[in-house]
Amino acid sequence: MERTLILVKPDGVQRCIAGEILSRLERRGLKIAGLKMLQLDTALAEKHYAVHKEKPFFNDLVKFITSGPIIAAVLEGENAIESTRQTMGATDPKKAAPGTIRADLGINMEHNLIHGSDSPENAEKEIGIFFTPGEVLTYSRDIDKWLTGS
Repeated sequence: MERTLILVKPDGVQRCIAGEILSRLERRGLKIAGLKMLQLDTALAEKHYAVHKEKPFFNDLVKFITSGPIIAAVLEGENAIESTRQTMGATDPKKAAPGTIRADLGINMEHNLIHGSDSPENAEKEIGIFFTPGEVLTYSRDIDKWLTGS
């Protein structure tokens, strides 16, 4: 099983469509292994976007992601990263394929609702930024056990 991190950005939370976003990912067969709502401070936002530190849009990324609450989730499933990225669509909603989250619900490049890890290495790093090991369950081991009562 592969894991990925997604962030429902402040625009998704503010527009009350976080449930729709998560639901679309669950319908793709991904399972939620960790979930929390939080307000990022500048230091955590800069850590998350460190890969973009030298790019001209870095400050805008940090300003936007800290502008309101976000929802962070760890998703688990077969090909979780690829499935998530296909479901999200292209960064620019105008260029995203019809039926994707960003094409259907996104407004523009800055307000594109969702972040998703782009590689297994980044997923592991990003999950570690937002979750402690005890906050992430292994779906097949922990949740199925709870659901079946065994």
